[in-house]
Amino acid sequence: MLWSGKRHPVDMGAAEIGQFLTHLATERNVSASTQRQALAALLFLYQKALQIDLPFVEGIVRAKQLQRLPCVLTRDEVRSLWDHIPAASKRGLVLRLLYGCGLRLMEALRLRVKDIDFGAGAITVRSGKGGKDRTVMLPKTLTAPLRALIAQREQWHAVDLAMGRADVDLPDALASKYPRAHLALGWQWVFATEHFPTCPRTGAVRRHHLHEDAIQRLMARAVKWAHINKPATPHTLRHSFATHLLQAGTDIRTVQELLGHSDVSTTMIYTHVLRMGGGAVRSPLDSLAMSGLPLAMPPGMPPARPPAPSAYPAAYPPAGRPATVRRAREPTPCFHVALLPSPNTLNCTAAAISAS
Repeated sequence: MLWSGKRHPVDMGAAEIGQFLTHLATERNVSASTQRQALAALLFLYQKALQIDLPFVEGIVRAKQLQRLPCVLTRDEVRSLWDHIPAASKRGLVLRLLYGCGLRLMEALRLRVKDIDFGAGAITVRSGKGGKDRTVMLPKTLTAPLRALIAQREQWHAVDLAMGRADVDLPDALASKYPRAHLALGWQWVFATEHFPTCPRTGAVRRHHLHEDAIQRLMARAVKWAHINKPATPHTLRHSFATHLLQAGTDIRTVQELLGHSDVSTTMIYTHVLRMGGGAVRSPLDSLAMSGLPLAMPPGMPPARPPAPSAYPAAYPPAGRPATVRRAREPTPCFHVALLPSPNTLNCTAAAISAS
């Protein structure tokens, strides 16, 4: 409304919507996702709130979709990151699962006790992105902390049963199909809260899984304390998981299955990160350094000027004899061209007579 001079949306239509979306792309320089979100909001306003059917909006200048490479941490950076994240804490264990299994943040937070199989050394991710299930490896270094955490959850669950607060939110309609499933230990959250928050959707007072904001704040503090000058987030650990597997020689199809990508082209973005890495192509500047040539002058020393070119070699002329300058002799031509006849004559050919 401010863009249109505070005109009411009823007085405007598809033409004004197209002009506003073009204004966002050309003058406000918004991203393509922001422009699409603005279009979806306007369509919802007209179709749902105002009950106005809009025609197809034409003539929109689309914002350019930028192709960006993911932020990836090196192995040394991940190692320094763990120095500032306590391994014994539940939040630190969540971050280690993101890097050790390639999980998304909400996939790790929504793990239930039954999803961790210590005998098979695997973790089952339920209802991941796109509603798909997949199986990932269970890192051996996280087996003992996870066992201790689940043992603690068993103690909490026994107390919750005695207090009448042992129920848990079940997916889909499982609560109707299995009326007692919400009291089973297998359906409990692995990373549950210590208190009993109120569910905003149902109003039930029970344990929920940890909130993602706490994990993100812990990651931000660890990145700052580790002096990592990269915009690293918890999802960066998932990117680092895939990149380090490919660097170790893991097949890209295996990495695709571990990440849960439906198309291998999505996984191929990590091969671009590998090709642009430091060990992929040698810079010509490094080649000069290996040849022994100096690349930079010491600080405070002016650059050396090349010596003035000399007209004669250092040993010319000999001592005691003056220099003699001779005129250069013109080279002998390899052929002579005969003079052309007069334009008044009928003969217009030229003859070339060889000098040899």
